[in-house]
Amino acid sequence: MYITVNGKEMETDICSVDELCQHIGKKRDVIIINGYQTSENFKLSENDVISVIAKGVIPEQSELESMMVARHTPQVHSRVKLAKVAIAGLGGLGSNIAIMLARTGVGNLLLVDFDVVEPSNLNRQNYYISHLGLPKAVALQSQIKEINPFITVNIKTVRVEETNVVELFTGYDVICEAFDNPVAKAMLVNTVIERLKEVKIVAASGMAGYTSSNLIKTERKMKNFYICGDLENGAQIGNGLMAPRVQICAGHQANMVLRLLLGIEEV
Repeated sequence: MYITVNGKEMETDICSVDELCQHIGKKRDVIIINGYQTSENFKLSENDVISVIAKGVIPEQSELESMMVARHTPQVHSRVKLAKVAIAGLGGLGSNIAIMLARTGVGNLLLVDFDVVEPSNLNRQNYYISHLGLPKAVALQSQIKEINPFITVNIKTVRVEETNVVELFTGYDVICEAFDNPVAKAMLVNTVIERLKEVKIVAASGMAGYTSSNLIKTERKMKNFYICGDLENGAQIGNGLMAPRVQICAGHQANMVLRLLLGIEEV
């Protein structure tokens, strides 16, 4: 039978995981079979995809990608690797969305933000002290390279305006709206709906404070337009933006993007 081991196809009559590890001479600290991590001595079947990982050992480049892919489920990864997703705004929402999509293996990301990292960003945005003063797009691009060097990350350090929306985002499958400013949010959503009719957009509204996280949800508002959040709790005096709810909302957006890339749409 044919199986794939650490990214390489092999023909074998080996019947179990333990026999396979002995055959290839690798410790079985972590075994992932078809996206599922197990410590059991599973029986192998035709077309199984297996990663045998020894902890504390840096794998070859070809093995590293296959090991990352293994946790995604192979069929899922093959689709998201070809996808193109743009993120407009790299603050609390956008920086966390970008990291999640990178870890998910989305093959092509566009990061757009005109601003630089400053100290108050550190309460909820995916940046560190060492990033202070750097353009957010540059800081985030460098982080993603450390997480997944196999994806393409393009950056634009510009302000998104009605006049450049089409130029910036044409050719992308999904756009994530991740602005703090309600006027900018509305501008981007409306422009995409009117002028990029085939592009899906996932927006957000209402994730401030520390109200119950169970109020945050994802809704389809119209064809190709989805919105995440509780739609009520905006940032204001006495109700600031804090990491837990912002990241929960970012998770909703990232998961909706994944569902859209896989052809699963919420009705």
